[in-house]
Amino acid sequence: MSATNQVPDQCRHIAVSAENHLSIESGPTPTPGAEEILIKVHSAGINRADLLQRKGLYPPPPDASPIMGLEVAGTIQAIGKNVRTWQVGDSVCALTHGGGYAEYAVAPMSQCMPIPNGFSKGEAAALPEALLTNWHNLFQRAGLKPGEKVLIHGGASGMGTMGVMICATLGAEVYTTAGSNEKCRALEARGATRAINYKTEDFESVLTEMGLNNRINVILDMIGGDYIQKNLNIAAPEARIVNIAYMKGFKTEVNFAPLLMKRITMTGSTLRAQTFAQKAVMVREIMEHIYPHLESGRIKPIIDSIYPLEQVEQAHGHMEGGQHMGKIIIKI
Repeated sequence: MSATNQVPDQCRHIAVSAENHLSIESGPTPTPGAEEILIKVHSAGINRADLLQRKGLYPPPPDASPIMGLEVAGTIQAIGKNVRTWQVGDSVCALTHGGGYAEYAVAPMSQCMPIPNGFSKGEAAALPEALLTNWHNLFQRAGLKPGEKVLIHGGASGMGTMGVMICATLGAEVYTTAGSNEKCRALEARGATRAINYKTEDFESVLTEMGLNNRINVILDMIGGDYIQKNLNIAAPEARIVNIAYMKGFKTEVNFAPLLMKRITMTGSTLRAQTFAQKAVMVREIMEHIYPHLESGRIKPIIDSIYPLEQVEQAHGHMEGGQHMGKIIIKI
């Protein structure tokens, strides 16, 4: 480790008890490797993956921190010996390899991004997971192009709100689903052509009535279950469907005839399982294609709420309740 400010030997982090409760404990402050940076964490984003990890349903990789937390924003406190692109004192947001629910966290230097002009650290903590997940799935995997029609399910989530804004900004025609009329109108104000209240409307029927059956080019789905069939039904010829989660279940009965007849591509991914090299490419492309719009203020994350570290359990409960819109943030 080189170039360092004073770093305490111990720092606070969130631990999970055998009863699945969350508490603050102290442990050794992590030390950055040769190509890592140590961040004094100001804010951390909460993701549904954290809730799954807490329940033992999404275990961290063997080389990852066992502490929850996949994205942070803060100030660089120390850098590894091979780091040349960052300096101590720089303000950054970063995709971590776990460990974000803590006063100090390490991140690969290639997964760090500058905090955009005009952004608070709380807003910046909402960026890494949403930016990389949306960019990878919508643009790298699905190849979304300007002028194409895209359907984003779960549009009121932190991931969904960011996806709607990115796609609209880059020239796609955006449709989305959300759980209330208020959320739907807010998404339309941020670029969606039509947001569909899935509690009172059937998205397949609504899109069909709009003349969009067989015309949706790209679908980003975190719901699964019976949405799988509906996605296939409304997809355009040569459409690309990407699944990033299955909140309504991994298993359902599906008629795959539309996939054959329309030559649909179905794929899926998780961000955590990908290599640092793959994530580094995502970051470079995001810096080129998305960051100018963050800097201009055209794209800005929606922050639902900010909880102090001591109330992380309440923050998790708020996410599980499903009433939030945008990102839930922990302030360290």
